[in-house]
Amino acid sequence: MTRIDDYPQVASQRRQPTGVGRVLRGLLLFCCGFLLFFTAALTAVRLLGLDDGTYLALPMAGFPYAVAATIVLTLVVLAASGRLLLVLAIALVVTQLFQVVPRFIPHNTTASSVRLRVAAANTDVGKADPQTIMALVRSEQIDVLSLEEFTAAGVQALDRAGIGKLLPYHELHPEIDSSIYSRYPLVLSGLLKAATKWQQPTAQIMVGGRTVTIVAVHTYYPPGDPQRWAQDLQALGGAAKTAGKDTVFLGDFNATLDHATMRNLLADGLIDSHAELGRGWAPTWPSVLPVFQLDHVLHGSGLTAVRAGEQTIPGSDHRAVFAELALNQR
Repeated sequence: MTRIDDYPQVASQRRQPTGVGRVLRGLLLFCCGFLLFFTAALTAVRLLGLDDGTYLALPMAGFPYAVAATIVLTLVVLAASGRLLLVLAIALVVTQLFQVVPRFIPHNTTASSVRLRVAAANTDVGKADPQTIMALVRSEQIDVLSLEEFTAAGVQALDRAGIGKLLPYHELHPEIDSSIYSRYPLVLSGLLKAATKWQQPTAQIMVGGRTVTIVAVHTYYPPGDPQRWAQDLQALGGAAKTAGKDTVFLGDFNATLDHATMRNLLADGLIDSHAELGRGWAPTWPSVLPVFQLDHVLHGSGLTAVRAGEQTIPGSDHRAVFAELALNQR
């Protein structure tokens, strides 16, 4: 017969893991620590901007997935009672959330009634379905359309689809890469004076009595040459500094909000429309199963995003992005 003062000892013995249990727990914690090392390394790369112009830009595109993985691993470590590892994991989660949470918090202000609706689509060397592009222009009442990887055949296809009736003004450069269609007359149109791999079409339009500068963006891609890609974004940053507050840069940046080069571009005076609305997770590539947000609508402080979205365009490997921008009152 067991005495009552023996119960604590019996309960303690029951709580002790067996030899096999200790081995499995140790193996689980080791695997968690191993994986946390990689998410911590990626976090350090982001903090230090080591992906700028290097092939580290490739894994950096998946930083949001690293954050999600760190949260899951932290919960596993908590369940396994790995105290020291748990402290390190929590510190890592806090650091990562500090980096990504702001893009999920809407921070736009009261907007005026003067609106500009813009859209951008990478046509994948002219393979994007012109009828779907036209449907997007109609449904979203698009005022300015930026098309990347746009070919002469693509120009002809959109002409046949009736683009001239909705967006009669244009700055076309299929011989280079990108083009602009507009509902408003274009002034001072041409190519941006920036040292990018492919020249960027630009134009000015009058909206609500104000001049708004439009730049159709397509940068080089980091897998091909990360230094060339970083130089493109740096060149766009220089142009953004001189473009003024009423400006819109939209298109395929081949960069996410976690890349140092993109963050530098935003620091040069541009605002990401999706992040401004708290839609910090809007992947656009590849279109079949979007994983990374490479396409953006960026605008100057003279405008405010009131709506933003994406749409799949059959034939293209990118989803189109669009935004409704309000001109701030002065």
